[in-house]
Amino acid sequence: MTFHYRFGPADLMRCRFAISPRWETQEAVRVLRLPHRQTYHLPWLTGVRAAAAGLDLRPLWLLMPHRGHNPDLIGPPPIGPSVTFEEEMERVRAADPEEAREDLRRSLACTPGATESEIGRRMLADPARAVRELADLTEAAWRALVAPHWPRLRGLLEADVLFRSRRLATGGLESLFDGLHPDLAWCPDGDTLTIARRGHHDRALGGQGLLLMPSAFVWPEVVGGYDPPWQPTLVYPARGIGALWTAAPGPAPAALAGLLGRVRAEVLCALREPAATTDLARRLRLAPSTVSAHLKALRAAGLLVAARQGRVVLYERTPLGIALATGDSP
Repeated sequence: MTFHYRFGPADLMRCRFAISPRWETQEAVRVLRLPHRQTYHLPWLTGVRAAAAGLDLRPLWLLMPHRGHNPDLIGPPPIGPSVTFEEEMERVRAADPEEAREDLRRSLACTPGATESEIGRRMLADPARAVRELADLTEAAWRALVAPHWPRLRGLLEADVLFRSRRLATGGLESLFDGLHPDLAWCPDGDTLTIARRGHHDRALGGQGLLLMPSAFVWPEVVGGYDPPWQPTLVYPARGIGALWTAAPGPAPAALAGLLGRVRAEVLCALREPAATTDLARRLRLAPSTVSAHLKALRAAGLLVAARQGRVVLYERTPLGIALATGDSP
């Protein structure tokens, strides 16, 4: 059984990327109860255990069936490439109560006993209140589980978008989808993206294009979601998740430190993946102004390039920078 996204001529030109802090919050909540998703997040789980214990997440978990419908109205796709959590939650709170009731009913029906549970009955009896309470709970989960770590998470997601955007620009959709996830296949005829699934779904994009969202917490899965009229969306695991919660990089090699200076060498070595100034400053425990000065010097020397992604500038090593940092020939 498969899930098909069918592209028309207009869709080929309307694929775009976005980052969603609300989505990461939703999936962080999901990770708490799914052991198979926790492999790369054990340090995070240890750090948030006490905060998570103080939240009653049962209403959100009840709307996360193992298979089936997740409510679109309380988790709409982002409308821009780098929206804030607050902007996303404004849309959630604006959900129409009657539409929300049907959305909640569909989701609850996918989990045996959920509709008849006390929480399920309360949601369906007063959907306007349910939307408010679910939004409040999502905001509490954001503050407790994700917001303290958002600079690190955002850096990972922005680096992935930069990498994928370049693949799309240089090789088109075939290059973009190649290696994105094992469950994805871009058909040779060049108009259908297939996702291996137990169920069957066939959707023509109809000129809306496809929204692509990297996620730290969705690993190891890839998710195709949102029914019409919502923007068709594909959520996939971001690159570099294995190093997401690792400690700060170790000291730079002595020879490189002697050539560039210790701190400048550590900045260069820390850029294993593209990163923003603030992310590097946090990882290296340095002032952002200090890191910024070193980044400018390394860029002027031809060791780094910079590219704007949304609201931030990401730096990555040039072939010469990679050679110096790793000892490999460019």
